[in-house]
Amino acid sequence: MTPTSQTTNDQSSSAASHAASQHTELTNEEIFSAHAGGKLSVELSRPIETQHDLSVAYTPGVAQVSRAIAEDPDMAQTHTWASRLVAVVSDGSAVLGLGDIGPSASLPVMEGKCALFKSFSGLNSIPLVLNTNDVDEIVETVVRMSPSFGAVNLEDISAPRCFEIEQRLIEALDIPVFHDDQHGTAVVVLAALTNAAKLTGKALSSLRVVITGAGAAGIAVAEILLSAGVTDIVLTDSRGIIHRDRDDLSTYKTEYAGKTNPRGVTGGTAEALDGADVFIGVSSAKVPEADIASMNAGGIVFALSNPDPEVHPDVAARTAAVVATGRSDYPNQINNVLAFPGIFRGALDAGARRIGAQMKLAAAEAIAELVGDDLRADYIVPSPLDPRVAPAVADAVQRAAQPEG
Repeated sequence: MTPTSQTTNDQSSSAASHAASQHTELTNEEIFSAHAGGKLSVELSRPIETQHDLSVAYTPGVAQVSRAIAEDPDMAQTHTWASRLVAVVSDGSAVLGLGDIGPSASLPVMEGKCALFKSFSGLNSIPLVLNTNDVDEIVETVVRMSPSFGAVNLEDISAPRCFEIEQRLIEALDIPVFHDDQHGTAVVVLAALTNAAKLTGKALSSLRVVITGAGAAGIAVAEILLSAGVTDIVLTDSRGIIHRDRDDLSTYKTEYAGKTNPRGVTGGTAEALDGADVFIGVSSAKVPEADIASMNAGGIVFALSNPDPEVHPDVAARTAAVVATGRSDYPNQINNVLAFPGIFRGALDAGARRIGAQMKLAAAEAIAELVGDDLRADYIVPSPLDPRVAPAVADAVQRAAQPEG
């Protein structure tokens, strides 16, 4: 065995052990002291220690660079940090499981997201929380500020506004725009489901999948699973199963009523889960144990509401073959940090203007492949702290970006 392969195996085993272990209890003192003064700072790429350094970094030297960019705007890509800077944008309307808590209260989360970008992919990022929920104002603000950054990570914006905001920014800007609550969740779910299906001896195309929650995450999960070859998906919202005959659906739900539920199932969660192979929960709605027990043998349960899953993982494990949650204190954490740092790094490395469907599928495949021969019921995705993840995802996304332009 080569030293490289030994290191890879050691990392994989370490990641598997981490995924199966519970984290230590957090204290308020520890949490608040870690956030005191914020979690971010600006660091210089070159020191300013002498008069000469000052003259180069600022006036008069900087004027030459500014004149050059004015004559050739493309030079801003190589002589400012904009092309490698991600703007993390939120209006604070759908933060974690806290709901609409406003921009100021959302800022610690956005700072945390920026810290993850730096830690896992080496990318600089800046949090921008906006004091408006108006779609037009959010779009206009980001567009006007866009010369300052090279990509946009939309975060914690409530549905259905998040769909329109993302689409309009994609159309208006020539840089990657990615709503992580939608697509990051979807990528990691597909990675986990790929391995769970392999473990239970089922093909993705044969699965009957139920998704509870038809908001940002639910619709994005449905979309990526359809792209990956899953054909039988039933979506539910607070009023029951989404089907073609419902007359109370939003524009986005109406679209997916036409794309999903090929058997025309009606009713609620109980009817949806009867005979299903997969349950994916991306809402806070509780699911009774009896409904989980009605699933097919070898069932797969992803109860992703955080911190309170739709069904407790210990309860789900009584009948399901594979259980995942959004929590770090249970195995198989479906964590967006497995996806977004590498996706943005790969897109920026490729000079991509968009993050397309094939790039997301490539990211999911890269995450799933890292589990390798260690695949087991309590290890279907790598640990968020596995150092192999972001580089593997970035490489896969960069390669997938080339055919998409």
